[in-house]
Amino acid sequence: MSERRSSPRGPEPVTRPLAGWRKFRSDIGPLYAANGLIGFIFAATGPVAVILSVGLAGGLSEAQLASWIFGCFFLNGLLSIAFCLAYQRPLVFFWTIPGTVLVGPALTHLSFAEVVGAFLATGLLMLVLGLLGWVRRLMEAIPMAIVMGMVAGVFLRFGTDLVFAVRDTALIAVPMIVVFLALSAWPAAASRMPPLIGALLAGALLVVVGVGAHPESASANAAAAASLGSVDGGWFAAPLLQRPAFSLQAMVELVVPLAITVLIVQNGQGIAVLSAAGHPVPINAVTVACGAMSMATAMVGSVSTCLTGPTNALIASSGERSRHYAAGVVVGLLALAFGLLSPLFTRLMLSTPPAFIATLAGLAMLRVLQASFVTAFKGRFSLGALVAFVVTVAGLPIASIGSPFWGLIFGFAASALLERDDFKAAA
Repeated sequence: MSERRSSPRGPEPVTRPLAGWRKFRSDIGPLYAANGLIGFIFAATGPVAVILSVGLAGGLSEAQLASWIFGCFFLNGLLSIAFCLAYQRPLVFFWTIPGTVLVGPALTHLSFAEVVGAFLATGLLMLVLGLLGWVRRLMEAIPMAIVMGMVAGVFLRFGTDLVFAVRDTALIAVPMIVVFLALSAWPAAASRMPPLIGALLAGALLVVVGVGAHPESASANAAAAASLGSVDGGWFAAPLLQRPAFSLQAMVELVVPLAITVLIVQNGQGIAVLSAAGHPVPINAVTVACGAMSMATAMVGSVSTCLTGPTNALIASSGERSRHYAAGVVVGLLALAFGLLSPLFTRLMLSTPPAFIATLAGLAMLRVLQASFVTAFKGRFSLGALVAFVVTVAGLPIASIGSPFWGLIFGFAASALLERDDFKAAA
């Protein structure tokens, strides 16, 4: 396998000779298929619960949520297959989870059309940055600690919602948490059954037997379950084309934080895990792809595309390095199927008690929240990170612009004023 040298501007050239389906069939095997399945299941459980949690709180309809999930899986699945085959590396793309959470507060005072307009603008910004080759400079210019302070502030509500789920529906939440902790504490079992998947199965079993269902929602859940078995219930995707609206408030509040979240937090994590596994990442090509696909997914109401960290880490965790890309193709193929059946899976999830989604989302975000705090406060720029965290958690908009944006602004300003030595040390 030979590679051309990367150019400083524009997308890096693909790996020659190109991998086709014949090479894929020779490289795929039980290990890589299993790694691909595990990586996909991770993406299709807790992260989907995050979308539903944010969308429901923002007043989105079931059809809008199904369309959002279609874009996240089907369109990004196509991109993942294309990149894995073109570069013969595990380059799986999904959607930004921190960006999804970031959108939540915006949906309380912005229309969905304005949010979609911000998605489009974010995609265009990333596309331009990728074409110009400025992404490395951007990664070096913005202190990660301050960004992660803002991210921790955005993520915090998932931890508190997990606690509230225990308070409100302990019969659902507590068994899920116990299974998650038991598997996490038993490495041999966790290698066979990832803790989050174990919690999902435990919660699903409780839901099936009727635990945690409120009497007033029983008829609604029964109707939803009945519709799953009928053609009229809408098993297959019918994505909703969104008409964007462009407002200054949405542009200021969402575009810069979303772009930073994708390029610095999400792609940075993906690049780090793949580099550690011995896979050089074509950063410009990845950025261009994220920008272009973000504009495409925005048209069906999906949040911005990113290079996923956890899924790529899972599929590159074992086996021959030259065959890891085959596991990425498996993830992409499964994502296509999941996207096509997005209404079915959306209806299944929405027919469960709220505590099921809250607990699953909270458990999925627990380690991410921990990593956010560690990165924010372990070293330099910790004061700026603290300011970013506090301002974001406060949730008070200024000039009708949401707190995550101001968390970044005030955090950076605090570091520029009071942590100048940290900037010198990082230079």
